Amino acid sequence: MKAIGVENIPKTGAVILASNHISNLDPPTIGVKVPRKVHFMAKEELFKIPVFGALIRAFGAFPVKRGGVSKDAIKAGITLLKSGEVMGIFPEGSRSNAGAAKKGTAMIAMRSGAAVVPVAIVGGYKLFRQTKVCYGKPIQLSEIIDESSPDVLDQAMDVVMARIQELARQHQ
Repeated sequence: MKAIGVENIPKTGAVILASNHISNLDPPTIGVKVPRKVHFMAKEELFKIPVFGALIRAFGAFPVKRGGVSKDAIKAGITLLKSGEVMGIFPEGSRSNAGAAKKGTAMIAMRSGAAVVPVAIVGGYKLFRQTKVCYGKPIQLSEIIDESSPDVLDQAMDVVMARIQELARQHQ
């Protein structure tokens, strides 16, 4: 595995690592080279698996209900970020939604004031092939979008997803 751009992750303050999602291996892949602890939302079903549930909780994961808006997970994410932590998010929600970003990432970033660092996982997890994790420059959404617009969350996610896709293209 090769990490590119780790220096783009702010050393302090609230940060969201927003990444494409290609495998169940993505959370540890994104977090292993980051010098700060990265907290992830994880589908609540994983917390019910004996031993594994306790393990991911110990590593900072917290549950999210799938199939709708998980208000508890959003509140937990905002609280975590307001305390200056790092949170990893997959804006597409799941591996099957490639390219279709949900608005939760933008909502959490804007409500917490967190910088969003786009992350692209490139190369997959194939034997004898290098997996690259590319961390882009931080984005302050409040500085680049029109917050008075009715579709502000869509605008924000368009920017984030474009940066993730740009990183992926640059490092293929």
